[in-house]
Amino acid sequence: MSATLAPRVVVVRRPSELDELLARHGTRAAAQWYLRARGRDLAEVVDRHEALQAALTAVGAAVPADWRRGTVNRDDLPRFLFGPEDIVVAVGPDGLVANVAKYLDGQPVLGVDPEPGRNAGVLVRCTGDQVAALLPAVVAGTAPLRHRAMVRATLDDGQELVGLNEVYVGHPSHQSARYLLDVTSDGRPRRERQSSSGVVVGTGTGATGWCASIARGRPAAVVLPAPQEPALCWFVREAWPSPVTGADLVAGRLDGTGTLELTAESDGLVAFADGLETDRLTLRWGQRIRLDVAPGRLALVEP
Repeated sequence: MSATLAPRVVVVRRPSELDELLARHGTRAAAQWYLRARGRDLAEVVDRHEALQAALTAVGAAVPADWRRGTVNRDDLPRFLFGPEDIVVAVGPDGLVANVAKYLDGQPVLGVDPEPGRNAGVLVRCTGDQVAALLPAVVAGTAPLRHRAMVRATLDDGQELVGLNEVYVGHPSHQSARYLLDVTSDGRPRRERQSSSGVVVGTGTGATGWCASIARGRPAAVVLPAPQEPALCWFVREAWPSPVTGADLVAGRLDGTGTLELTAESDGLVAFADGLETDRLTLRWGQRIRLDVAPGRLALVEP
């Protein structure tokens, strides 16, 4: 942290379900009618909203009075500028930490679970009551940190994005995408021309999410990396074998210097990370994208 500039705590949040219902329906009465027609009760939604507000209040009260503060909603993350002295507090489900991680470069992140027991707690490992003790420890450099690898996607024109869970490369509507796949693992290059519904490249953190669901249907296809391991797993979705396209290179693991490259053979393919489809790279015909490990980009504070 800077010796002359007070730390800034940036709280990252997403709208609650109640917020979204009110934005769509205008009033609680209208939202209640909408939910009842679908067999749900507004009281449950209100309880979850109040739990989120209580966690946000606890986090706000935990920030020392002489520190700087900032707040950003998930949808505004692509336009928010994080500083090197920031401490990021993500209040919400595990996915919110993944959403913000791609915009950071080593800033410490506290994941606060507003509903312990409802979320998996893989990335949101703190409660609101623990933040007051953790913030000074982060500044003093005594807070336990766990660094997690991310997946990096780099276009041949230098554009880049990173993801904590996974990067998807394919057609934006998930219809057939055509490309040339080149993979180098253990020093052995392999190549195949493919038509598929896209390629998912995941980290050890993402191995508990989308990649886990893909791997479930492919027993023994690949050993998924551990959360802190500098390795990636990759899966081709629904590869189509034809006279000109293959379906043999459909899963693998990238350790160390291993890389995966795709050369677009259809126009308008995209790459996006962690489900944020609006913040994406676009590949034109003939463009190449490279995917590899970005080690230690996320510094997750442990309680």
